Amino acid sequence: MTSQRPQRTMSRSGESLYKSLGLEKGATPEEIKKAYRKLALKYHPDKNPDNPDASEKFKEINNANTILNDENKRRIYDEYGSMGLYVAEQFGEESVKYYFLVNKCWFKTLVVCCGIFSCCCCCCCCRRLESWQTERSRCQTARHRHEWLRLWL
Repeated sequence: MTSQRPQRTMSRSGESLYKSLGLEKGATPEEIKKAYRKLALKYHPDKNPDNPDASEKFKEINNANTILNDENKRRIYDEYGSMGLYVAEQFGEESVKYYFLVNKCWFKTLVVCCGIFSCCCCCCCCRRLESWQTERSRCQTARHRHEWLRLWL
């Protein structure tokens, strides 16, 4: 019978890779290298052939070392956690900060408010462009805007 490991969740804090190496966040590259070598020798599969947990631990510390030794990945991990690494993998390293900006509550609220106050959000709901243009031309004052929104919603 094989034991199933629980699915890991993505963090936004960026601390678990450091913990897997037994380090504090913000460790120097020399400290990372030293901790990795020590743990790699301890958990190497050749030294622990009968222990499947050692093999998993070796993969975990190897992954931590790979990420923390890459300057860009480490910067992304320190700022955005494993979720940031996932976004960088999917959309590119340049897109990470924009992804997190767009997902902030205040940004979504700003977009909705701008859409409501400028009546731009209603153009997505229009069934016929001609009727939308006719209605929009009548929408000159705040009172008309409110009536126009009510018509389309």
